[in-house]
Amino acid sequence: MAATAPLSEGSVVISPRGVERIRAGHLWIYRSDVREASAQPGAIVRVVDERARVHGWAFYSDKSQISVRMLTREDAPIQREFFAERLRRAAAYRKLVVENSEAYRLVYSEADLLPSIIIDRYGEYLVLQTLSQGAERVKPLLVELLVEIFAPKAILERNDPRVRLLEGLDQNIAILHGDVPAEIVAKENGISFLYDLARGQKTGSFLDQRENHFAARRYASGNILDCFGYHGGFALTIADKCEHVESVEMAPSAIEIARQNQKLNSIGNVTFREGNTFDILKEHYEVGRRFQMVILDPPAFAKNRDSVAAAHRGYKEINFRAMKLLEPGGYLLTCSCSYHITEPLFLQILAEAAIDARRSIAVCERRTQSQDHPILLTMPETHYLKCFILNILD
Repeated sequence: MAATAPLSEGSVVISPRGVERIRAGHLWIYRSDVREASAQPGAIVRVVDERARVHGWAFYSDKSQISVRMLTREDAPIQREFFAERLRRAAAYRKLVVENSEAYRLVYSEADLLPSIIIDRYGEYLVLQTLSQGAERVKPLLVELLVEIFAPKAILERNDPRVRLLEGLDQNIAILHGDVPAEIVAKENGISFLYDLARGQKTGSFLDQRENHFAARRYASGNILDCFGYHGGFALTIADKCEHVESVEMAPSAIEIARQNQKLNSIGNVTFREGNTFDILKEHYEVGRRFQMVILDPPAFAKNRDSVAAAHRGYKEINFRAMKLLEPGGYLLTCSCSYHITEPLFLQILAEAAIDARRSIAVCERRTQSQDHPILLTMPETHYLKCFILNILD
């Protein structure tokens, strides 16, 4: 593709409310605010208001409720170099914030001004997600640029998220460049982990917790209970700071990989246990077991607004039970990755749990997703992970 060839074509006319969203720094315009569209599905379009004033260029979708995803507020047609420069900027930022790790997020969609595009790096391998019609249409160009700029051994597309169905796109997993082995090894915080890029969670693992895994080391000592342990991210990262870690996970396949990761790093003081976290928290309390630290990293309890009330009860229950297990002076590291559970609401839930558990709790750290998942200030949707480290005072 020629460097000067424009990729943009067509236009959409948006309502005054849509204009206000752009001026407020949000990158999404909903279908209800599109007055007229003269474009093919997935086109990069000029965004104009009802007076024909230009407000930038964007991906256009004719299926999703999110019809317009802003790429730029400048009035300049999008060319190949636009995407190349955005990728270079994203990489330069990760070079500043990622330390001692080979597995991290290289491009975080809207927060890198590349909406609906996610690129994760696992050592010499890249995983690409194109989650809108527009991102899908430029996928061949993205692959070309990724090979040119980063020279990976291989690129895999993990286009299996259900959100693609809302765009009228197929769910698909395929190799786009090179050859991807069944498992690769890459380091996170200096610990080696096995990754199955085609079948692991998200693009292979939960990269957004990388910095929280390392932060837990500061407070780790004695005996620790790690709940929802997955492949051992928390347990193996903190193991050398404590006497013993019991890591609980429901999925036998995840436990098997966690044990392989344990062997890979020659770590002996971690026990991986299959079970339901709610049941095991109750079991430990009934037999009088106590810990110096409990880690709670559950899956999202609130998938949508309608499930917030049930999620509230679930988060309160597990945090209440964890607080009851902690020795005075111990620590609770607790997380919520539910976007609809806001930080103030999560704090309220934790306070309610502390009151019911009759424990005095102090907040040591208020954390979020790792810095390779930056938060776009004007797009609250980019902030989803909440993580608190709490001290049990009595």
